[in-house]
Amino acid sequence: MEAQERRRWSVNLLVDNLFFIFSGVASVWLALLVLGESFTGGWTRVWYVVPFWLVLAYVALPRLHRILTSIYVPDYFIGRSRTADGLLGDPINLAVCGSQEQLESSMVAAGWTKADEITLLSSWRIIVSTLTRRSYHEAPVSTLTLFGRQQDFAYQQEVEDSPAKRHHVRFWRCPEGWLLPGGHHADWLAAGTFDKSVGLSLFTFQITHKIDEHIDKERDHIIDTLARVTPGIRVEVIKDFSTGYHSRNGGGDAIKTDGDLPIVYLDAVPVTKPAVTDEETAEIPGTEVAVPILERPLPTMFGAFFGLFSAITTIIWGMLFLTSSLSSEILQGEAGSPAELALLVEGVTAVVVTLLGLIALVQLVLAVFVWTGHNWARITLMAVTSLSTVIAFITAFQDGTRITLSADLLNTNLLTITLQILTVLALSSSKARAYARRRRA
Repeated sequence: MEAQERRRWSVNLLVDNLFFIFSGVASVWLALLVLGESFTGGWTRVWYVVPFWLVLAYVALPRLHRILTSIYVPDYFIGRSRTADGLLGDPINLAVCGSQEQLESSMVAAGWTKADEITLLSSWRIIVSTLTRRSYHEAPVSTLTLFGRQQDFAYQQEVEDSPAKRHHVRFWRCPEGWLLPGGHHADWLAAGTFDKSVGLSLFTFQITHKIDEHIDKERDHIIDTLARVTPGIRVEVIKDFSTGYHSRNGGGDAIKTDGDLPIVYLDAVPVTKPAVTDEETAEIPGTEVAVPILERPLPTMFGAFFGLFSAITTIIWGMLFLTSSLSSEILQGEAGSPAELALLVEGVTAVVVTLLGLIALVQLVLAVFVWTGHNWARITLMAVTSLSTVIAFITAFQDGTRITLSADLLNTNLLTITLQILTVLALSSSKARAYARRRRA
């Protein structure tokens, strides 16, 4: 029974990896399609450079980085976090021994603010605050992973009430019984850096915060703020924990460090939770996202909405077929007399409309089960969508036809291809996979 379960998991893993790679290749094709659209129509299509950049920076390059880094970047602790795209992120430059209550109460007492979780609302708020240059003290920080999971929480301090400048530090709880290289114990590992401005990532061209290269200053700043309000803390430094180096993080920003790793001991801190008002609790939904893997992720929502969109599109197509003269045009030479043509059109129309109705029903069922987190529905929707994308590619390659936004209903439209590829990208993501497999886990 155990061998059968392991085989099932291995098959699921293989299928997911195939879809993961396929969506990466398809995203590159999508970027080329959007770029080709910008060259048609003269200078009036120059604005297509913007959607090309969006597809390249937020779709194609991140997925390609995930595919490549899963091959050559080690999956064990090497003193570096990893970005959501799989690139090496900020270095681990601080360790803490103490409970979560001790750590959080110390950070709050030291003047740090807990960062919001990344949601649609918080993402919109940080965009507005950046454009309007208004303060957002609880602005979310980007996701970095360690031990195969994202940070447990993050704290920050805004500088000069500017959303572009801030001290911030991410914390990860260490696995039970895990020891640092050399046998040192720590309950938490942290990566602290200083955001100095907003710019473009060197590796993905995404809009991101640019960090100051002297990360040791930020490490010392965190310790100094804690020491000022908590006299009883102890700090031990592991000299030359990692070789001092000059490198870059996942955004392409330079990094300079001496390689030392301070361990902050919070034994003397009273075990009390930080005082939080009702208003702060509403703004910082810490308890609402306590187990993020069980919350329905955005990629799963997108896949379900695409299934619903496909069902609605199929129904509209059936109505158009039923009410228009399209069926008569298709069958114009298949029958001799007008009476025979009318009978043939009526029969074919009934069959086509019935088939389209069944297809719409299947698409609607898939959308519902993807929404509720069933793995078989997720894989089925990816398979159907991928097959449709492959057929569109082969047809365009053989016929030499271009896939554009202006294509009519009988041809593949660029918008449809975009939604199909984005659906496979979303449903093959780690969050959608984890949500669909949560019952087995």
